[in-house]
Amino acid sequence: MTTQEQLYQTVSHLLNAQVQGVLATQHDRQPYTSLMAFAVTPDLRWVVFATYRATKKYANLLANPHASLLIDNRTNKSTDYHSTVAISVQGVVSEADDAKHNELLQLYIRKHPQLSDFVNERDCVLLQLKVESFNVVSQFQNVAELKIT
Repeated sequence: MTTQEQLYQTVSHLLNAQVQGVLATQHDRQPYTSLMAFAVTPDLRWVVFATYRATKKYANLLANPHASLLIDNRTNKSTDYHSTVAISVQGVVSEADDAKHNELLQLYIRKHPQLSDFVNERDCVLLQLKVESFNVVSQFQNVAELKIT
């Protein structure tokens, strides 16, 4: 990954190819992780996911909206050490605002049609992570950062 354009393409491809990632929140200085279905906007500025309001992750995000989402393409084979790409998305999470709610909801449902009933439940909240940066690790220890401005 030598140029920002190549890095952008790598990030875009992986985020569109993968369907789940690990969301990291925190409470009382303790990390808390959750496996989450997600979608990303075409401009890579927003990552969208959903959860029930009565979850620990939602309470954690209300207390501290800074979060990270890890997405990777590992296959659980020995070749993963050199072929896996892992992306850590850094940003701030909020409820999807009214102006973008329907657009983000449709984006999420297009990627996860099997979760349509879940995301439309009254107790479910659609969340948006405003991307600040992507930290990309490839070839075991090649680290690059893509800032979103």
